[in-house]
Amino acid sequence: MNKFWESETPAVAADTPADKEAAKVHAWRVRRLIELGLAWQAAEAAADSVDWHEVARLVKRGCPAPLAVVILH
Repeated sequence: MNKFWESETPAVAADTPADKEAAKVHAWRVRRLIELGLAWQAAEAAADSVDWHEVARLVKRGCPAPLAVVILH
């Protein structure tokens, strides 16, 4: 059984191959942000506007993930 954020179904319709690829990348970013400690809704909102690598660096240094997103946004 997949967790709700591991679904292959994107949040938006993907009609073209580029749209489908963008939806996959977005879903992947959401999963990474959730793994770093963001709630699903926050991860969904921030996935395309923050670099998850930078979030990870701040989290590794002790910054809570939600604060890291605010700092980087």
